[in-house]
Amino acid sequence: MSYLVVGISHRSADINVLERVALDADAATKLALAVKHTPAVAESAVIATCNRTEVYATVDRFHAGMDEVTAILSDVTGVPLLDLAEHLYVHFEEGSVAHLFQVAVGLDSMVVGESQILGQVKETLRVGQDLETIGTELNALFQHALRVGKRARTETGIDSAGRSVVSAGLEAVGGFEGRRALIVGAGSMASLAAQTLINGGAKSVTIANRNYDRAVALTDRIGGTPIHLADVPDALRDADLIVSCTGARGVVLSEEMIRNASDGRPLGVLDVALPRDVAPEAARIPGVTLVTLADLAGTAGGSEADIDEVRRIVGEETGAFEATRRAASVAPTVVALRTMATELVDSELARLDRRLPGLDEQQRHEVAWTIRRVVDKLLHNPTVRVKELGGDPGGPTYADALRELFALDQATVDAVTAVKSPEDTSKTPADARHAGGEQA
Repeated sequence: MSYLVVGISHRSADINVLERVALDADAATKLALAVKHTPAVAESAVIATCNRTEVYATVDRFHAGMDEVTAILSDVTGVPLLDLAEHLYVHFEEGSVAHLFQVAVGLDSMVVGESQILGQVKETLRVGQDLETIGTELNALFQHALRVGKRARTETGIDSAGRSVVSAGLEAVGGFEGRRALIVGAGSMASLAAQTLINGGAKSVTIANRNYDRAVALTDRIGGTPIHLADVPDALRDADLIVSCTGARGVVLSEEMIRNASDGRPLGVLDVALPRDVAPEAARIPGVTLVTLADLAGTAGGSEADIDEVRRIVGEETGAFEATRRAASVAPTVVALRTMATELVDSELARLDRRLPGLDEQQRHEVAWTIRRVVDKLLHNPTVRVKELGGDPGGPTYADALRELFALDQATVDAVTAVKSPEDTSKTPADARHAGGEQA
């Protein structure tokens, strides 16, 4: 199986396109399940954030897998394939690995180096495990991505400023210290906004949500005052800073609402929702500063030196992960070869028993020990060496050579792979028995 990524993000499409493909949690689940059950796909996962929608999959055929994933993505988002295709990017095998690592460390984020994405990658892994769309291969990839993300943040200052889409946006609207803030929404982005505002010295924070209980829960946890969504027009008049981040599919704050609330006074409006919550026309209102996700693209959260070092880490970790994969791909061939040798020795010993039935137990043991020792010595160097070379870029070709030289059919190797993990390849069950070790 090979890794495949099909995605769309702020790097490949503008906000008008991104809001058409934005997925809530239910839609992301539907997408992951639909992709998992296509013929060419074995495993699937979906990263869906305010600035990206990406499908990760393991496929047995590149073109078939890509066609199936793009067709389902079009179906779930409701965006015609022809409209979607020009904005999609595709990564395969090592390119998929490098891309996920870049995402996890924040290099591919709208605010470069922001730390929220690592939590979103972790959540994608958790959801995929719960749905059982993620299996062994994607689990290994995502687990390694999480380690790379943590390493980048430990060894560099990529997120030392603690910047996020929210903090960058609040800076862009003129800061927030001493201001009266209204947050519309009560999800993860609203939680981040509330925490940032309260810790940063906002004069007051009011939180409105369609589900009033969620607004109450958020204020109980972080602080602030909860209100019903119907009270937003009145609350707008008391606020000089608005953060909108709902999951609604249409405009939540109209131009008229903003105009009535502003009345010519300075008013900062940060719209970090996708699709957008605030009518774009609000930007034309005197005194109103409207900042959207599109305005935040490319904002840097770390120094150039930090970013360069993180790129180096991603390259190093991508190479290490691929070397491990190549070595693991060689291991089943080694196990299959040793299994074949063990079975051959057992067959010849049985034949010897029939031809020389007079051998006593000690004589038979000496003959069996000698034959096994000769076979082990003959196989030792080539099998050890092929495992050593397995991590090199051309490593899998050595496994191909072993299969050819010893006439191992692929079905035999596949059978070993199905019942034995790559990490447990030192001995076959038969080896363990004959060596006097534990039973497999």
